[in-house]
Amino acid sequence: MHQMNNLEEELTCCICYNLYEDPRVLPCSHTFCKSCLESVVQSSSNYSIWRPIRLPLKCPTCRSVAELPPTGIGALPANFALRSIIEKYSKENNQDILTCSEHSRQPLNVYCLLDRKLVCGHCLTVGQHQGHPIDDLQSAYIKEKDTPHKLMELLRDKQWTKICDLIDHLEERKSESMNMVQEQKKEALQYFKKINETIETKKYDLLASLNDINTRMVAEYDTQIEKMKEIKEEQLELVSLCSSIQEEDSPLIFLERINDIRHRVKSLRKQKLLSVNQVELYPRVEHVLNHQWSKTEIGEIDKLTIPKIEICSKEEAEKKSNVKKKRVALHIVTLLLTAVFLPMLMILMMILLDTTVTFPVLSETSLLYITDIMQSVSDYAFVKVQATRSTLDYSFDVSLKFMQKCISYFYGDV
Repeated sequence: MHQMNNLEEELTCCICYNLYEDPRVLPCSHTFCKSCLESVVQSSSNYSIWRPIRLPLKCPTCRSVAELPPTGIGALPANFALRSIIEKYSKENNQDILTCSEHSRQPLNVYCLLDRKLVCGHCLTVGQHQGHPIDDLQSAYIKEKDTPHKLMELLRDKQWTKICDLIDHLEERKSESMNMVQEQKKEALQYFKKINETIETKKYDLLASLNDINTRMVAEYDTQIEKMKEIKEEQLELVSLCSSIQEEDSPLIFLERINDIRHRVKSLRKQKLLSVNQVELYPRVEHVLNHQWSKTEIGEIDKLTIPKIEICSKEEAEKKSNVKKKRVALHIVTLLLTAVFLPMLMILMMILLDTTVTFPVLSETSLLYITDIMQSVSDYAFVKVQATRSTLDYSFDVSLKFMQKCISYFYGDV
């Protein structure tokens, strides 16, 4: 190992402390890296237009002066033997050498004391560590040998204990939070399960009511259809008898049978035929769903009532619907009249209590005039309400929606 270190020292440039890279020989026989010599030339020359054609270069080792040719460092002879030795040495020791990330293929063989990190020779000469104090690897290794022990002591202080306690505390809070979320999920599932069960119950009840109506309607129609089929069959039988009696040659038999057919035809014609009326359901399911159930809050679903659906004629269904609309309209008109008369009544009471303070300009005649107006409006409204109860029809839907919006705006949902 010692011999390998001595060999590496012999193959190391004294300027950059790295293995020679493109080694060039000065006239004094000392060898340096080409890039190192170029840096020395650049630092010693002012590059003025008056510089001599042959630039003098002082050897960094023996301080002897050598004149460089006009083409510069590139004209110096290369040390091919040394280059071959370095290449062979690098191949054999490639596993133990760390290279610099900033300078390609340059080994990290110097320790920067300022930044406390391994650097290459180029980092010290032309890189960001230029001018920093340095140390060799062995000395730096000895000095930093006790550093891991000191770092371990720092990692075992009170702060480390606090970190461990904090992690345990966070893990505990995490577990509590996860349990809380799971409990909330259970609550949500139970809530929606209850709602779904209620909805399913309402759905089955409503469908059962419709199925019952369907069964009743089918039974009623089947009875009527069977009765009409019996009449039809008897009619066909009489037609067949009339057709066959025409071929009868015996007067006795003909007269006896024709009299029986005559009585049967007369009796058949006296039977009253059924009138086919358009059947309607009241209330209609779409009206219940869209106008009643859809306005129910989610927490009030269990309070929904299954409507009692009835079979009736179309005229009866329209009549029931109109009666319901008239009740709603009467309720709305009453609310509107209340909204008008209450403020007027309050103003009248204020005037009667203190006419000199509130409305000093009003006289007794004015008060009587206001009273007459309110009485007239009241009578007129009463007559109109009575007339509305008997004359409202489907055209009232448009005004009904407008009134509902007005009431909702001023007084909230009614």
